[in-house]
Amino acid sequence: MPATESALPPDASSMLALAARSMFHLFSSMSQGMFLVDKAGTIVWVNEGYRRFLPALGFSSIDEFQGHPVEEVIPNTQMRRVLETGEPILVDLLTNKAGTFVVSRIPLREEDGQTIGAIGIVLFDQPETTLKPLIEKFALLQRDLDDARRELASQRSRALLHGDGGSGQRRAKYTFASFIGTSAAALEVKRHARRAAQSSSPVLLLGETGTGKELLAHAIHLASARARGPFVSLNIAAVPDTLLEAEFFGVAPGAYTGADRRGREGKFKLADGGTLFLDEIGDMPAALQAKLLRALQEGEIEPLGSNRLVPFDARVIAATSRDLPALVRQGRFREDLYYRLNVLPLKLPPLRERRGDIPALVEALSEDLAQRSGEVPPELMPDALALLAGQHWRGNIRELRNVLEQLAMRSDSQRVDAAEVRRVLAETGVEAIAAAALPPAPEGQGHAALLRPLATQVAELEGLAIAAAMAETGGNKLAAARLLGISRATLYGRLQGAT
Repeated sequence: MPATESALPPDASSMLALAARSMFHLFSSMSQGMFLVDKAGTIVWVNEGYRRFLPALGFSSIDEFQGHPVEEVIPNTQMRRVLETGEPILVDLLTNKAGTFVVSRIPLREEDGQTIGAIGIVLFDQPETTLKPLIEKFALLQRDLDDARRELASQRSRALLHGDGGSGQRRAKYTFASFIGTSAAALEVKRHARRAAQSSSPVLLLGETGTGKELLAHAIHLASARARGPFVSLNIAAVPDTLLEAEFFGVAPGAYTGADRRGREGKFKLADGGTLFLDEIGDMPAALQAKLLRALQEGEIEPLGSNRLVPFDARVIAATSRDLPALVRQGRFREDLYYRLNVLPLKLPPLRERRGDIPALVEALSEDLAQRSGEVPPELMPDALALLAGQHWRGNIRELRNVLEQLAMRSDSQRVDAAEVRRVLAETGVEAIAAAALPPAPEGQGHAALLRPLATQVAELEGLAIAAAMAETGGNKLAAARLLGISRATLYGRLQGAT
């Protein structure tokens, strides 16, 4: 037997240990740098390659670096996340005052699978140079993707305007990404709404005017199994009481003088196979509530002037800004109908309860207004954002949009300060409230405030940090991303509420 073969360990476990040592030495010698942390996140070993980064990180000796918690000496590191989850981060970009690096983070586990530490590896430094061909290829693919997204958005707009290719079917327009916000309140609403989308039971959206109830109804439909079906909406408050029954259930041919000889389908039938959104359900006349209840219970309707029952299959999402339990107590809303609709209730928070989302909302609303007007929106200064965050916003996001639209039309400058905002608020009849400090303090204090899901608290703090960075940089997303030590793409995702 050759000498090279006889030098190999005789058993599999010894060979595995040899392979692990060989790979460790290979990474240590070929990477730009490597270090180890223990289970507590303390740096216990640093190779020679990594030591050259210490001066740029602000350390004059290895003793100032080794033996310290990893997040205290390496800004923006994700090693703690690897230790907590036990999951590797194989390729990532890390940016701090030492530069930008392509890094890998790998957990170390005992035989029983318990995480006992982690390895941090710097694969490339100065990636803009070393990975230039790859970055250029990615940029080209990203441009192609952006072009495809714009074309898809254009096609969707044409479909909405022309009835989805001539079929006349109504479609939803908004997804959960359209519900802007990274505050704990916004994330909680979206979490419950996604769960509601997986059910076929009625959903009741509760909240003040302008909180985004209709937008969320669209999103629930598009995330449900009925997404390919129609999305039909009816604002009950906007239809005269005498016409509501016809709007709901349709009209039989020749039902009354002047009626269409071919008849007319109601909203329930139009929504067959999809979702029927009933906005302002609290304004429904008492006489029609019993018929609605029967339709929901039996799954069939009787068109006006007809003796024939017509089956339908539509999921109902209702919304109201009124206090339905109070209306039930007053006898103005049927209790049995309330319980029929209140299967999956979702309460949308008012804007004053998620002030940390205001910078992101201002950004999104300003971009939408700019696309509609074709003009560059003005940039809001930090004091202007703070003043907007301090308002009561009785009309919530709808009122905020109105103020931003007036600012865009009235301002002669591309930079809007608090004085300009205060003037517009006064002219629109809104009493300006003192500016709020951005970011606002999280709800709850002391020990009780910590006894909440960790993911909720982390998301809340992340939202506050983003709001503070956006306010500090005057809404400049690139500068805010640099200030937070994250990529611009990551910041965009947080501002849009991607989860």
